[in-house]
This record gives sequence, C-alpha cells and structure tokens, in this order.
Amino acid sequence: MIRILVDSAADCNLQDGIVDLIVPISVNIDGVEYKSGVNLTSDKFYELLQTAKEFPRTSQPSPQSFIEIFETAKDAGDQIIYLCLSSCLSGTYQGALIAKDMVDYDDIYIIDTVGVTHIIGILAKYARELINQGVSAGGIVDKCEEFKSKIKVYAGVDTLEYLYKGGRLSRASAAVGGIAGIKPIVTVKDGRVEVVAKSIGKIRAMNTLLEKLKTHDINDDFPIYPMYTSGIENCKELEQKLEAAGYKTADRLQIGSTIGAHVGPGVYAVLFVEK
Repeated sequence: MIRILVDSAADCNLQDGIVDLIVPISVNIDGVEYKSGVNLTSDKFYELLQTAKEFPRTSQPSPQSFIEIFETAKDAGDQIIYLCLSSCLSGTYQGALIAKDMVDYDDIYIIDTVGVTHIIGILAKYARELINQGVSAGGIVDKCEEFKSKIKVYAGVDTLEYLYKGGRLSRASAAVGGIAGIKPIVTVKDGRVEVVAKSIGKIRAMNTLLEKLKTHDINDDFPIYPMYTSGIENCKELEQKLEAAGYKTADRLQIGSTIGAHVGPGVYAVLFVEK
C-alpha cells in the first residue's frame, strides 16, 4: 500500500482522506509548547499569536518521529511518500532523510515540496489521484517533482508587525510602512516567503494581487482556492473581486501556524495551478 505522509505545516487533516499520516511540528508560544494539529488549532494559534509576548518558535519533528513511522511501514511492506515542508524553512527534510537512512528501507520516498501550507495540500491531492489511478510510487514521485513548480500562491498582508517580528522586515521599514499604510503582496518562491509587491492601502493591494494573477496561465483542471489566516472579511472581499474578474473559486482554506506566524491575521490569498 502507498501511504501519503505530510507534516502539520501542510495544514491538512486526516478526515479528508487525502493523507494517511501527519507528523506534528511543535510551536512554542511564551514558553508553552504545543503540537500543531494535535493540541493547537489554527484559530487557537492566532488567538495566542496576538497576545504573545515573544515571537512563536517552531521545532521540527525529531528523526525518531520519522523512524517510528518508517519502521511501521517497513514491517507492513507499505510504501511511504513524504511531502515535506520546504527545506529552506525547516530542517524537517534533513531529519526525514536521516531517519530513512537509519531504517534502511528503499520504499520511503521523500519529496522536498519547496512549499508550505496548502501548496503541500494540493500536491497531496494530486498524489492521491495518481494512487487511485494505479501509478507506482516511483512514478508518483516523478510526477510530483514536476508538478510542484506549477503550484502558485499570492497573499496580501494586512499588517507589517509580524513580518518585522519574524525578521523579514527591519524595524524602520515596518514603522515607515505602517504609517504609510503599505500592504505587501507575498509569494512562496524557491521555498521561501518573498515580498513581490507593495501597495498603499488594502484596495490597491487587492488590485495588485489580481494583476499578478492575470500574468499566469491558470490550469482550469484545478480549483482556485482563496485562503485566509484569521478573520475572513478580507478574504471574502477578495473572493468578490475574483468573481467579478471572472474567476471561479473553491471553498476558502485557512493558513496555519507555520506561515501564519510570519504574516499575522487578516491575510487574504489565492492558490492556483499553472498549465
């Protein structure tokens, strides 16, 4: 049996039947350690984020966490495809490689998705469809490696506070930007979160996001997903603009703690697949 493994940075859940296994990432908030998706929901995370005295710190799963999963798969004769959080953002990928080497089992396939949150979720859905079609594990890995570069995301950031706290903006830039009402548009590029545009005010920022979207040849075989962090009003406004521009969207998705800590509440985003 081919089993799909993700870490909690993928913001997936087992109930959807897409993934088979989830390795939780630990989040430390003001000295209290939580396990994302186990005793920390996304809504609870954002509640704690806005009152936290210190910026949350994440801890990658230990190699032992992977060893236990890999040994169980080895004993059962299962094949594991692990769709891992971007290696540019975490050492999780390296930890999984170490665990695979220790278990000494060839039927473990580890893919650096160079993505995070629902980018990984889209890749997991694609892998599940391939499993259902009877594609071999090796074939699925090859197709996922090719497909992952086609998954794109743009997100509008409502406040600069968390980009500053996370080390992605200087204090001076955050202060000036906040006074001027600057709203960045960010994307995930080469496995990292990058600012790709800046606008003054939310309306202009949303229009900038739509202009970015128009530069892509979107694959209509895959849904366009609106996304949000905490608070859906901005996302609902974006959905209305997308609809007015002729885009059909699927149900909105919530962005979890791994990216949410760096962009904060009020984020509105769009996730799509290129041809």
